[in-house]
Amino acid sequence: MTVFSGKPMTAASAVPERLSAATLWELLIARAALSPDATMLIDGTRGVKMSFAQAHHIAERLAAGLQTTGIGKGSRVTWQLPTGIVAVMTALALARLGAVQSPVISLYGAKELGAVLQGSNCEYLLIGAEADAITRAQDAMLPLCQPPRVIPLSGELPQAHPSTLAPYESDHGIARWVYYTSGTTSQPKGALHTDRSLMLGGENLALAMAVDHHDVGSVAFPFAHIGGAMYTAMLLMTGMSAVLLERFQPAEAAAVFARHGVTTTGGSTAHYEALLTEQQRTPGDPLIPSLRLLCGGGAFCPPALHQRVASELGCTLLHNYGMTEIPLICAGSTSDDQNALAHSCGAPVSGIELRVVDAAGRTVHEQEGEVRVRGPAVFQGYSDPALNEQAFDDEGFFRTGDLGRLRADGRLVLTGRLKDVIIRKGENVSALELEEILYRHPKVGAVAVIGLPDPQRGERVCAVVEPADGQAALTFDEMVALFLSAKIMVQKIPEQLEIIDRMPRNETLKKILKHELRARFSTEPAV
Repeated sequence: MTVFSGKPMTAASAVPERLSAATLWELLIARAALSPDATMLIDGTRGVKMSFAQAHHIAERLAAGLQTTGIGKGSRVTWQLPTGIVAVMTALALARLGAVQSPVISLYGAKELGAVLQGSNCEYLLIGAEADAITRAQDAMLPLCQPPRVIPLSGELPQAHPSTLAPYESDHGIARWVYYTSGTTSQPKGALHTDRSLMLGGENLALAMAVDHHDVGSVAFPFAHIGGAMYTAMLLMTGMSAVLLERFQPAEAAAVFARHGVTTTGGSTAHYEALLTEQQRTPGDPLIPSLRLLCGGGAFCPPALHQRVASELGCTLLHNYGMTEIPLICAGSTSDDQNALAHSCGAPVSGIELRVVDAAGRTVHEQEGEVRVRGPAVFQGYSDPALNEQAFDDEGFFRTGDLGRLRADGRLVLTGRLKDVIIRKGENVSALELEEILYRHPKVGAVAVIGLPDPQRGERVCAVVEPADGQAALTFDEMVALFLSAKIMVQKIPEQLEIIDRMPRNETLKKILKHELRARFSTEPAV
């Protein structure tokens, strides 16, 4: 089945202009008018291409089709779709309708999806038409008193004539995007974004990467991640195209990227490592001959990786700093030297006012402190207003919870995290969420979930368990079975289990000293 029915494509137009607009939908209209026949999206699995004009056409018809189901301006819509053309068209169609959309990463299980459904109080849930997607949605809705209307989307998208659409209203200052992140809490938090904040991220990313209409990028990470909307904005601003991959299998991805002449790809440290491993299999033959840039963020990136990428893959590595609440905070530049790129996450981008403060809240320079940020690129707050008082300081700066140091040249060096969150392959994993599940097992007396340095994952998830009195030690298989029964995302399940007689604790509140556990197990191999 085809996912679009627009007019056939012709040769791509050579249009160098970088566009701007008030909203994402207006940006799509402008780009479709300026370079209608240029390629926007490439389905990496099927080889199907979609031009900017076709994207505008199909997104508009999809918006009209969704309108017939009752979705309109202000409707609360959650969608969980794998990376692909359908997901991109769904996001754009909802933007045209003025709906409030909550994208959910396709890897999430019923537990995570259910938490988002409950937090968003959504009216509609858009999912794939596959049996597992429908089963997951049904499981997620079981605890809900008022479950949303479920609309499965397949290759044949619901369409109607655009003339039936309600007039478009350019309300760029209203939060129409809610991205949920677990952060340091066991329950996800909904970060409210406007088109403007997401588009600023895309504009800054385009400047950092120095991309134009000649470039071919890729989205090999979950499109429902905030990076998906940011990347879409970058495509529309620059006229470049992107290859979409539903899953990232290194050998398969590299072959697809080479076939389509990808010039920039990335995601997180795990993606860089995987491509390097593939390149080592054929050291005399460039893995992706057209590649000039790797770009990403999330997990810690070892400085030595920059030199390896340059010498083995023959391209530059930009490892930037962002989060769900602020898509892009700091970024390197293709004009930066290797030392600056390897030993910092770049300088604050446009729309970002950044300061580093000490424990007393005083701004410090060239000293470690908490990174705080404000400006139009920052989200508008959480969907739960009760969280905002602690999230922002008295001057409106967002408390990132990350530790860092501003260098004399204005670049930021991240040194650690205040938040107890594990970043595994660029995705946040809440330690508390996993601990709460582990505490359900009768063999668990005390537990601490920690992140340990890992060259492939950035961090691996390690569960440290103190057995309950009179109980045998929890086995690895028993732990995995517990998480599977909780219907949690498989990628969150700890890769390592350590059993210890007694947890290290402080002398006052008997709080478990996780830093001691990290020091103890960081040098030991994973189970």
